[in-house]
Amino acid sequence: MRKNWLLIGGVVLLLIAVVLMVNSANQKPQSPPRQTANSTPAQHEHSANATAQSLPAHFEIAPSKSSLGPTLEPGQFSGITREAYRAAREIPVTLAQLPCYCHCDRGFGHKSLYSCFEDDHASHCDVCVREAVLALKLEKEQQMSPAQIRDTIVAQYSH
Repeated sequence: MRKNWLLIGGVVLLLIAVVLMVNSANQKPQSPPRQTANSTPAQHEHSANATAQSLPAHFEIAPSKSSLGPTLEPGQFSGITREAYRAAREIPVTLAQLPCYCHCDRGFGHKSLYSCFEDDHASHCDVCVREAVLALKLEKEQQMSPAQIRDTIVAQYSH
């Protein structure tokens, strides 16, 4: 008789465990909203409103130029890649405030478009190169602010 009660109790516990496992598997994990490098929750909320997709990493608040690492020498490269590395030298603080749409923040831990030019990553990436050249053109020729350049890049690359 005692064995029957133990068997019934074991089956009941097993059923409860199965129900709990099925229930937890059906629930979506809740992840906190992604914040970009050096952004506050309020700034992230503004960024989230700018696009339906989450933006790649970038600095909302301009970092100091001295806080940025050095870029590779533009002379090591040719063509549009050289222009992009020159842009990184000319407008480093602007590039640090821009997301990189090759999503290297996920794969390489980059903190912004500027990070792509601290090593040879950008020399192998058409997205990085074109974003940097566009940013330089928008800043120099159209006198756009980093925020306006970011909005333009987000609109162009986030589709």
